[in-house]
Amino acid sequence: MNLRHCGLKALLIITILFFFSGCASVNAVKDYGGPEAGNFQLRYPVILVHGIVAHDKKGNVDDWGRIPDVLRARGVDLYFGNTEGLGTYESNALMLKNTIEEILLKTNKEKVNIICHSKGGIDSRYLIWRYNFGDKVASVTMMSTPHHGWEFADLLYKQSIIHSKFGENALETFGRLYGGKNQETYNVISQLTTKSMGTFNVLVQPDERVFYQTYYSTMKNAFDDLKYFYTFQYIKSVNGRNDGIVSEKSVQWGTDCFEIGGGISHDEIVDVKKRKISGVDIPLLYLTIVKELSRKGF
Repeated sequence: MNLRHCGLKALLIITILFFFSGCASVNAVKDYGGPEAGNFQLRYPVILVHGIVAHDKKGNVDDWGRIPDVLRARGVDLYFGNTEGLGTYESNALMLKNTIEEILLKTNKEKVNIICHSKGGIDSRYLIWRYNFGDKVASVTMMSTPHHGWEFADLLYKQSIIHSKFGENALETFGRLYGGKNQETYNVISQLTTKSMGTFNVLVQPDERVFYQTYYSTMKNAFDDLKYFYTFQYIKSVNGRNDGIVSEKSVQWGTDCFEIGGGISHDEIVDVKKRKISGVDIPLLYLTIVKELSRKGF
């Protein structure tokens, strides 16, 4: 094995550690200029479900930026999904099931609204299908969810080092350092390949009792968010427009699908930078989503 191959494979391992985290077009700056004053009268509580390598436990809400505080300030009864950042969709769906049942018992409500980011959308879809939760989930709003797989997971999965003892140990070590009870990095990569998600989509069909909608963004170029400089370029080369992690083709699922304009990257869409992105005020985007859920009776 020469140094070039070693360097490439080392880069792929490092990438795992750092990057896990036909639709209508929406002009975010114009349409999300500011909801009407007053609190929202949502019928059901809202649960935020994060994606890969993210936390919402022990009061750590930085992975959602200012969004939780802004929603609560407008009267939204808000909770977190308590899933694992490197859990499979099976293990995370079970954790989410337990969380929802606790919230329904606490609030004496019949259903919840789920707003989820990235793989959190896959976890939520699996939850509803596996546990027949269509009578407990009113709506699922998915932000940048890779419904048809992650092209970079395909690249990672093709590397022999990922399947070697060294790769297995490296992923296991990262899982231990990252924390949590159900860290399955290797299995998560496998589940996110386009082949695996193709099988998933055949099996896990939408529940007609649930309202599903998808939002996504795309970076204009690799300099929009330097953290995703290389992944943006790679995904663009194999599948076109993307947000640095998820391609526009992968995110499209269902009939209600909307693009947020402004050159926003995969984690900027959840306000991790806590500032406007290309003029888009991210918390106002979520306020508008909640406002529309309220209008629909959710």
